[in-house]
Amino acid sequence: MNPLVLGIAAYIVVQLAIGVIVSGRIETEDDYLVAGRSLGPVLVAFTVFATWFGAETLVGAAGAVYTRGMAGGSADPFGYGICILLTGLVFAVPLWRLRLTTIGDLYRRRFGLSVERLAVILYVPGSILWAAAQIRAFGQVLSSASGLEVSATITIAAGVVVVYTTFGGMLADAWTDLVQGIALIIGLAILFITVVHGEGLATLSALPRGSLNPLGAEARPFLAVVEEWTIPIAGSVLTAELVARIVAARSPAVARNATIVAGGAYTLIGVLPVILGLMGAVLVPGLEHPEQVLAALAERYLTGFVFVMFAGALVSAILSTVDSALLVASGLVSHNLIVPVAPNISERTKVVLARVGVVFFGIVSYVLALRADAVYNLVEEASAFGSAGLLVVAVFGLFTRYGGVTSAIASLLAGMAAWILGAYVLDLPYPYITSLAVSVVAYAAGAWGRPASGDLALASSRDGRQGRGP
Repeated sequence: MNPLVLGIAAYIVVQLAIGVIVSGRIETEDDYLVAGRSLGPVLVAFTVFATWFGAETLVGAAGAVYTRGMAGGSADPFGYGICILLTGLVFAVPLWRLRLTTIGDLYRRRFGLSVERLAVILYVPGSILWAAAQIRAFGQVLSSASGLEVSATITIAAGVVVVYTTFGGMLADAWTDLVQGIALIIGLAILFITVVHGEGLATLSALPRGSLNPLGAEARPFLAVVEEWTIPIAGSVLTAELVARIVAARSPAVARNATIVAGGAYTLIGVLPVILGLMGAVLVPGLEHPEQVLAALAERYLTGFVFVMFAGALVSAILSTVDSALLVASGLVSHNLIVPVAPNISERTKVVLARVGVVFFGIVSYVLALRADAVYNLVEEASAFGSAGLLVVAVFGLFTRYGGVTSAIASLLAGMAAWILGAYVLDLPYPYITSLAVSVVAYAAGAWGRPASGDLALASSRDGRQGRGP
């Protein structure tokens, strides 16, 4: 068998073993979904970084830059880097103080059960699409390493990912993210240094004119640029995956500071695959699958153990992200939709429900991964799907007493409808910023003439218990 395939297999087995060992500490639903709210600054910073630094950065963004030049990197890493920093600066402390188990709890406490359920229904598809992007990227890596068809390797990847995630839980996820984040940074740095040392950055001068312009080779309308940047920033600033890591921190200070550090690291490290994608357009032109550009560069410039290590870094990035996406999707459904209708079930049963959900959503993500054209497209869909109304309602709910159930439901439904109509039916040029505007207007209209609703600031006035963790 190919030594590289054996190396990747060994790496996966080691990661799975870490997850299984740590998961032995899981006894309650909170242990499984938010690590008992015990994570320290190192684990929070690495789990935020590793969760976000996934297929969209190493595979999707590098492939987009390979095809479109710098314009392909606007969303990732720069847009998503800003998103993480913004979350740390503005949202981390208020969210932590609410003692949430999932982001769905925020909508229930401020607006009630009906809004909670609608919000969960809108959140889950985004997590599934994100998981599908990682599974597809995993398949791309295995295909490049083994020579098998992409459809076959996506099937293998899905099986590995579902098994890996089912054993996990947030605590296991955080510890494996620490290992995976370190491996990712080292592997990517080795490839970058090797390629730049061998070819020099002067290689970039051979790119077509306009390739280094982050706005694209041709002038575009201002709103088109705003649309492209708003999707990753506004669409992901309150994603369920990011919120899950914030509320798993042991204190509000850890939640805020570790998230800010992770956002800065994400942006800085994310520049490396962008530069490599640009160089790849010159060094390995004409790839049938542009998303395999980093793997192609690694195969050309790295040898032996170093090549296996880089492949392990790619696998690390993907596993750390898909684990989080499937865990969050399952947690939202089990904790916010199923458990409330059976409140007397045991903690062990709650954990079983969450694990069964991981398997189910893993299968759904696999089907989507097979049908998708590209990782980058899946990630964009994940960021945009229903997120406009979710963001508007969460911001009003967190920071104001303005609006209630009617305004929240109106905003969620109007934002979703505006996105679907704009993106798929009417083919509007700027569907996402349109859906944001419609969500705000719908919220204001629903709140018109009504008294102020409950104030979450009262519920979040105490920090809660301090946990322990690295």
